[in-house]
Amino acid sequence: MSGKDFSEVIDLIVREDTRYPKPAYYFVRKALDHTLKGMNKLPSDEKGNHVSGRELLEGIRDYALDQYGPMTFTVFENWSLRKTTDFGEIVFNLVEYGIFGKTEHDDIKDFKEVYDFRDAFLNPFIPKGRKKGDSDFNGEISDGLKEENPGESN
Repeated sequence: MSGKDFSEVIDLIVREDTRYPKPAYYFVRKALDHTLKGMNKLPSDEKGNHVSGRELLEGIRDYALDQYGPMTFTVFENWSLRKTTDFGEIVFNLVEYGIFGKTEHDDIKDFKEVYDFRDAFLNPFIPKGRKKGDSDFNGEISDGLKEENPGESN
């Protein structure tokens, strides 16, 4: 990462590219730090701090679930993040503005369809033994108490 002021650069980016809000950029930066830490790489270590697109996406998933838990999918929807390519767009915006670096082998395609957001961010919270799409909700609201027949007395 460069010595540029991150906040100022993000202000410039979101003025020119309105697809993603500021918090999405801050999240990606924190997720990169989390990924580097998990790989025992330090952001200041110039030689060994590169991560691939796939490695970053795995770090993003891990960090997001840790930070937002079952709300991750909703948070990302709110930030217009719906597929892994969206993270690639953010990363390459940061590369273009000199905040992140890249090698000649890095490509936006590295972020394409690495995982499905529903599988990554919703499925970990589905109770075991249930399948996607199962629901107990039948359209009625209940307090969980069994109603007694009004004509019967106790």
